[in-house]
Amino acid sequence: MICVIGGAGYIGSHCVKRLLERGYEVVTLDNLEAGHRAAVVGGEFVQGDYTDRQTLDTLFTSYPIECVMHFAAYASVAESMTDPAKFYRLNVVGGYTLLEAMRAHHIPYLIFSSSAATYGEPCQIPIPEDHPQEPTNAYGETKRAFEQMLRWYDVAFGLRSISLRYFNAAGADPEGQLGEDHHPETHLIPLVLLTALGKRPVIKIFGTDYDTPDGTAIRDYIHVTDLADAHILAYEALKRGAPTSAYNLGNGLGYSVREVIRTAEEVVGRSIPQEEAPRRAGDPARLVASADRAKHELGWQPQYADLRTIIETAWRWHSTHPDGYGDRT
Repeated sequence: MICVIGGAGYIGSHCVKRLLERGYEVVTLDNLEAGHRAAVVGGEFVQGDYTDRQTLDTLFTSYPIECVMHFAAYASVAESMTDPAKFYRLNVVGGYTLLEAMRAHHIPYLIFSSSAATYGEPCQIPIPEDHPQEPTNAYGETKRAFEQMLRWYDVAFGLRSISLRYFNAAGADPEGQLGEDHHPETHLIPLVLLTALGKRPVIKIFGTDYDTPDGTAIRDYIHVTDLADAHILAYEALKRGAPTSAYNLGNGLGYSVREVIRTAEEVVGRSIPQEEAPRRAGDPARLVASADRAKHELGWQPQYADLRTIIETAWRWHSTHPDGYGDRT
């Protein structure tokens, strides 16, 4: 059985759905602070906080768990710069509590939802896994800290793990059942589409003076279903004896903020109001992945790599769920 921590969230819920489709038994743990109960489409569900050791002990005693897929985290770069303590409490101290519980209950495998934010300002594009990890924000620093913890827990205790460094997760379940619903929303594509729906007055472009072709920041967008598939491949690799490691997950293609907005306008068929704003602290100019290792060693191949396709799946969700899952005021 696989335990998905944070499985009611955006990426976690898509992973739960894919695991169930592949015939795996799943139990989701989520405190629903940011997640949505309606996003958990099957398997067992436990409402609770992964930072609470008693909750973990009860969960790990009640179910025959072989692997933990760990998605729970605070993830806003901007907020991490103003309240780093909040991020360290959940992302690092909470992660330590999880590892200690896994060790006590002899759970051998963990798949960690890491981030390209661990790299900081890139020295080369596309970014390989051996690129220096020098985060420019506290969020990325907490992800790097937990990756280091995982390395030493393998050395000392034999708890093997794979960290998956996402670039920009985007899109929605191609079947339209699941989508992206954060409160507050901070991700570019849903913000653009919510603006197109009239749910927001304008999409702000943070920074127009970057050293990029159109002056706006460039990011690598990866479809959420492709991310979910990579988690399953990583688990299967650990079962075959793969060592503790880390892999980038991205398309190897970079799109600027203006390109994303322009593509969204093509998808929705109308112009989207825009407003230029100053750069945000901690935002690198370019983040584009080299995912060659994941393709070669895990057999991973993105199925929804085109930006227009990614935005089309997101638009299908947002246009039919203008209020998201409807469980937030």
